[in-house]
Amino acid sequence: MTTNTALMAGKRGLIMGLANDKSIAWGIAQALNDQGAQLAISYQNEALEKRVQPLAAQLDKEALLIKCDVSDSASVENCFKELGEKWGKIDFVVHAIAFSDKNQLKGRTIDTTRDNFKMTMEISCFSFLEACKYASPLMNEGGAIVTLTYMGSERVLPNYNIMGVAKAALEASVRYAAMDLGKQGVRVNAISAGPIKTLAASGIGDFRKILHWNELNAPLRRNVTQEEVGMAALGLLSACGTGITGEVVHVDCGYHIQGMLNLDNVAATAEMLKD
Repeated sequence: MTTNTALMAGKRGLIMGLANDKSIAWGIAQALNDQGAQLAISYQNEALEKRVQPLAAQLDKEALLIKCDVSDSASVENCFKELGEKWGKIDFVVHAIAFSDKNQLKGRTIDTTRDNFKMTMEISCFSFLEACKYASPLMNEGGAIVTLTYMGSERVLPNYNIMGVAKAALEASVRYAAMDLGKQGVRVNAISAGPIKTLAASGIGDFRKILHWNELNAPLRRNVTQEEVGMAALGLLSACGTGITGEVVHVDCGYHIQGMLNLDNVAATAEMLKD
């Protein structure tokens, strides 16, 4: 039996960390919108609100814009309080927030300052746990939460440094949050996306080489797209993912399975490294 009902028809949820139309969060927002979801979008400050407004105007249903500065617990609490007052219940949360001093992503990880370590962990990891905490009372049974990570959590990658440590903590937090929220029928997962040209990625040194390296050495011989990550998130947030929780799903054209260079492209890889 087939049906034309959209996967997210009647569902409402919050997108945290949407910055511009090149961000992974926007790819997720578009996928959810195309399948009938109504979105709330949080923004950190007035400057970012101005960036978000034109994107919100492109959605099929009017988006709810809510201020949320994740460095301030009161702001996070107020965000979800306002969401509850406007909508009552929600069905999903997308957490797409991470930050570190880009100057400290260079050089040695062990030279990271105490202040940058605390800030990186607070913004990139604790904000996810706090979002789960305040979302919990609002979540409908069968709801889901998705956050974004990167393979730098599993392996040492150049110029990722302390962000890799924060992403490792984030992935552990996904497992523990999945256990906590599973009792109320809420699923929690992460997507480990391959490299994509985003504003956040611009802070990583030699990012152009990382993109080309992945393209040459991933099993699919290309880089993943913003749209593909959006569709993967849709699967995890919709009824397609009802049996999946506590997972880190790699959406990277298979790059994470590679144990060495793709021998077919050794010459091209060597040439790329000369640039």
